Amino acid sequence: MDDLERELRDLSAWLETPEPPDVTARVRARLAAPVRRRRRWRYHLAALLVAVLVAVLPPGRAALADAVAGLLRFAGITIAVAPAPAPPTGSPSPLPAQRPAAVDEAQRKVRFPIRVPARLGQPERVLVADPDDRGNCRVATLLYRAGTLRVDAFDGRLDVVFHKRVSGPGTEWVRVDGNFAVWISAPHSVSYTDRTGVVRLETARLAASTLIWEEAGVSYRIEGDLTGAEAIEIAESLE
Repeated sequence: MDDLERELRDLSAWLETPEPPDVTARVRARLAAPVRRRRRWRYHLAALLVAVLVAVLPPGRAALADAVAGLLRFAGITIAVAPAPAPPTGSPSPLPAQRPAAVDEAQRKVRFPIRVPARLGQPERVLVADPDDRGNCRVATLLYRAGTLRVDAFDGRLDVVFHKRVSGPGTEWVRVDGNFAVWISAPHSVSYTDRTGVVRLETARLAASTLIWEEAGVSYRIEGDLTGAEAIEIAESLE
C-alpha cells in the first residue's frame, strides 16, 4: 500500500477536478482513530482515489491509472492485474481444515454474524475453515446450486485472505448498499492466503465472476455464473 499511496500522490498533479468539499474535520477524526481502524481508513481512501483516477483522467493518461491499480488490496483480498496466468492444473485442495457445519454451528465457530441472502434462501451446504488455536474459524462459506454459487464471509479485520490474478479488462468499481465494491466479470485465478501471509498455491482454482465488498467489519465475496446486477441483488439481500 505504501507504493500505491506514493504513486497516487504523484498522480494528483495530473487531476483537473472541481474544488472538493471541506473534509478537514472528518480526516482529523480518522487520524485520531486507533491504529487498526486508521489503517482500514487508508485502504478505503486508496480504493476511492483509484476509482476517482480511472473516472477523471483523460484517455491518454488512463493507462497510468491502470498501472497504479495493478495491485490493489481491498476488503481482505489482494487483486493483481497481470498477463493471463496459466490455468490451475489438477484438483485444488480445500481451504485449511475446511469442514461442513450446520448454520447454527458455523455461527458459533466464527466471530462475525453469518448473514444469509434472502434472494437465495437457506444454503444447501455451509463450510467453515482455517481455525485458530482456540477453534475460531477464519472463513464461513454458503454454497448454492450444487456448489457452483458461493458466498464467502470472513473477518475483515484480519490480513489478506484471498489472492486473485486478473488479466485484461473486466474489473470495475460498483456499489453495494452504498459501499464501494469490486466486480470481476471474467474468470480468474484465486488462491488462499494462510495466516502467515503465504499464498497457498495448492488451493489455486479458476474462479467465476466475483463481487467483493466489506460491510460492518466483515468482508464478503459472491462467486458464480452471475451478472453484476444479479450479484449486487444477492449482496444487498443479506440479512
